[in-house]
Amino acid sequence: MRRVDYRILAGAVLILGGILMLLDQMNILRGAFGLFWACLLAVGAVVCLSWFFSLRSRWWAAIPGFTLAGMSASSLLFNHIGWGGLAFLGGMGVGFWAVILSDRRRWWAIIPGGILVTLGVSAALTNAMNVVNTGGVFFAGLGLTFLLVGLVARKSWAYIPAAVLLLMGILVPTPLPGVWQSAWIGLLLISGAVLIIVSILPRK
Repeated sequence: MRRVDYRILAGAVLILGGILMLLDQMNILRGAFGLFWACLLAVGAVVCLSWFFSLRSRWWAAIPGFTLAGMSASSLLFNHIGWGGLAFLGGMGVGFWAVILSDRRRWWAIIPGGILVTLGVSAALTNAMNVVNTGGVFFAGLGLTFLLVGLVARKSWAYIPAAVLLLMGILVPTPLPGVWQSAWIGLLLISGAVLIIVSILPRK
């Protein structure tokens, strides 16, 4: 059986995209071109994720796979309800979490995964729920990220930024006067104490 030339398939997809764009601009099929790109992104996500789940050595495929899935979900649905940022950034974050779940020796993936998911949640709170001050959520998310680095990867240094960021997550939303002065004092005391404790504890 003769195999289909990929150039013919790619050409057909481009022609279809051009037709849908024309129909969209003529208001005959409104939103058709956006749906076309969302479907293409979904196909790309399926291809990358199939590589990831079929062979462990292709762990890197989880990152573009979940990113494309988030972009597709954002185009199809979440942009309309104000959660486009959550779908896109959250998808990228889930890709890094999939990397660490596939092999805990890649603990570094926790940091970008946690940061991206935190940014996605902050964007969703700002856009969809009209929450103006998301600084506390942002710092708390970063603090939990470094806390997981300390717990999962057993990196004692990660507890220092975790404690600092979690404290900032608690203090940032509070409207009390002079809170930042108190926050800096607390940060200095906690950071210094943690550094001394880490240096005193016996190393394995």
